Amino acid sequence: MPKYHFTQLFKTDYPVIQAGMVWTSGWKLAAAVCDAGGLGVIGAGSLAPELLREHLVKMKAAVGTKDFAVNLPLFYHRIQEQIDLLLEFKVPIVITSAGSPKTYTQLLRANGIKVFHVVSSLAFALKSQEAGVDAVIAEGFEAGGHNGREETTTMVLLQELRGNLSIPYIAAGGIGSGYAMAAAMCMGAVAVQVGSLFVATEEASTHVKYKELLKRLGPGSTKLSLKKLMPVRLIKNTFFEKVKALEENAASAEELQDLLGKGRSKRGMFEGDLENGELEIGQVVSLINEIRPAKSVLMQLITEFRAAQENLASLKF
Repeated sequence: MPKYHFTQLFKTDYPVIQAGMVWTSGWKLAAAVCDAGGLGVIGAGSLAPELLREHLVKMKAAVGTKDFAVNLPLFYHRIQEQIDLLLEFKVPIVITSAGSPKTYTQLLRANGIKVFHVVSSLAFALKSQEAGVDAVIAEGFEAGGHNGREETTTMVLLQELRGNLSIPYIAAGGIGSGYAMAAAMCMGAVAVQVGSLFVATEEASTHVKYKELLKRLGPGSTKLSLKKLMPVRLIKNTFFEKVKALEENAASAEELQDLLGKGRSKRGMFEGDLENGELEIGQVVSLINEIRPAKSVLMQLITEFRAAQENLASLKF
């Protein structure tokens, strides 16, 4: 695979992407990450087209000519309206997920937009490459939010991708420090996507009660659930226990959907119902112990990454 330099391909100082998470990644968080030197991402999964327009207007005003991205889950029922907005605003990069990369990749690229597609396996990565995406985001099952059914870890997935793709790949899932970032890049990743650490930032749109909860959670606080619908990593709360009970009794997808209903994730992460809401976060939540500016998160990643570089350089065999 040819060598790619993320910061040369895109207008960023550091090869760090802030994940576009529902009810979390609005224009304020994305702009703060861009201002700090990373690639900020607006999460369109929880934005109706009217609200997405508002976020794009504010984002453009905040970042000027800097590159930014929009994360676009492809299952959204008003997807075509969102696509039209991305074309209208000439969004530099679109990160697609939860659907076939063949659907919109060529349309977006024909309009000068770079396309990254989120994958959970080598097979999906190869299909995405065939569809013409510019890069794939290889996300292991440590990640928060929606996830792959294979339960492949990021470390294993990166090793599977290495040497098998002709396009660049970006590591995601379980990236909770600059040391993890260095490990991913040792395995060929050109950048990392970080989600959970940015949930507990001042600029994230998540409810303050949810942010405070994240500071108190330790190892083993999450689990991959709802596999009959779309696998998602959840915090163990009252809603999770109800899901668990249904799954242990071999509930159907319809029964699980009835429990999930509509607006469950908004209820939890955006409105602050910590018991009955759907609370999505990655395994690295155990590393979160404070609410701080997005810039602080990014700069700590870079400081730790450089320390890891020095550690590797000092090893003698």
